[in-house]
Amino acid sequence: MSRILKPILYVKADCPWCRQALSFFNSQGVDLDLRDVNENAKDMDAMVSISGQTNAPTFEYGDFIVADFSVDEFLAELNEFPEVRHNLGISDSEN
Repeated sequence: MSRILKPILYVKADCPWCRQALSFFNSQGVDLDLRDVNENAKDMDAMVSISGQTNAPTFEYGDFIVADFSVDEFLAELNEFPEVRHNLGISDSEN
């Protein structure tokens, strides 16, 4: 039995895009491992390591990584990975 990954969302507390992303994931019922990169240098290092940049929000779910995104940009990327969308339980409706 494979271990089910919990998606990680790297955020900055004062970031409006991070708040929008968090609101979106909450509305979809996605259980996140939330990491504030301003509060923890190791989390910042991990985010930079996986994404090559320091902007938040950054989403990590296994090999599926979306860095520095708006919700629309995240959904556009997610549309390219229907299995990831299914595994996360994110609806494909446009509302």
